[in-house]
Amino acid sequence: MSDPRTSFGHAFSDAGLIEQALTHRSAAGRHNERLEFLGDALLNMIIAEALFARWPRADEGAMTRARAQLVREATLATLARGMDVGARLALGPGEMKSGGHRRDSILADALEAIIAAIYLDAGFDTCRRVVLDWYAPLLAELVVGKVEKDAKTRLQEWLQGRGRPLPVYSLVDAVGDEHDKVFHVLCELADPPDSAPGQGSSRRAAEQAAAAVLLARHEGRRKSGAGAGS
Repeated sequence: MSDPRTSFGHAFSDAGLIEQALTHRSAAGRHNERLEFLGDALLNMIIAEALFARWPRADEGAMTRARAQLVREATLATLARGMDVGARLALGPGEMKSGGHRRDSILADALEAIIAAIYLDAGFDTCRRVVLDWYAPLLAELVVGKVEKDAKTRLQEWLQGRGRPLPVYSLVDAVGDEHDKVFHVLCELADPPDSAPGQGSSRRAAEQAAAAVLLARHEGRRKSGAGAGS
């Protein structure tokens, strides 16, 4: 395995920064939560700036959807796996036994922490260069205005287009340790009356999952010709 100090497209001057970035809260020592907070903000800024420059005629909605797709947990986790971040993580015994090094939420958080570590070690210009190198293939694949809206937005528009009440999302439960919760929500429709559960590593992710179930259910009925009132 390569040295993490010279991995990820940057050679660290301060080895302590990358060590902290790769240390999960469950492990002993300084962990990466504060770095994750900073890295999240930096990533959003870098991707927003890149989209603004690449898509001079795109409207705010198109750029917002593209950014959301690029910075979401699943995308970050995929990038982290490509860089073998999981194998380098310092985890507590419980997280090691439960396969924490493979979990999307932990991998995504670690990658955000690495972004912050690069920024603190070498400044914004270097950080931006490295992040854009990671994202180059993903940015190249995006087509202006063709990024699909998220499930909550599409469900809302589907209902509004039929003059029906908006969905109601309620938190059913949140289980697990404070730093690694799984959220369970319920999405309910008044017309047509229906509901679906969803779960995710954040409340928003769980709401998106529930909305996707309902959207697929009712769009499927429409395409099959079943349920004329749907």
